[in-house]
Amino acid sequence: MNDIILHLVLIFLLILFALLSIELKDLTKAILSFSIFSIFLAIIFYILGAPYVAVFQLAIYAGAVTVLFLAAMHTIKRRRIE
Repeated sequence: MNDIILHLVLIFLLILFALLSIELKDLTKAILSFSIFSIFLAIIFYILGAPYVAVFQLAIYAGAVTVLFLAAMHTIKRRRIE
C-alpha cells in the first residue's frame, strides 16, 4: 500500500513539474522546474529498478542540459543589453 502511494505522489509531482516547465513565462523558473522534473524522473527510474538509467538521467538532463539552458539564457540576455 505504501508503494502505491509513493508511486502516485511521484507521478503527480512529475506531471506537475512537467506542466510547470512548459507553462511558466519566466525562463529561469521554467528551467528550474525542468531540472526538478528530471530529478523526479530519475527517482522513478531508480524505484522501477533501473539505476543506470537514473544516473544517466541525473547526469545528462538534470545536470548538463540544465546548465546548457542556463548558459544560453545568460548569453541571450547579455546580447539584448548590448
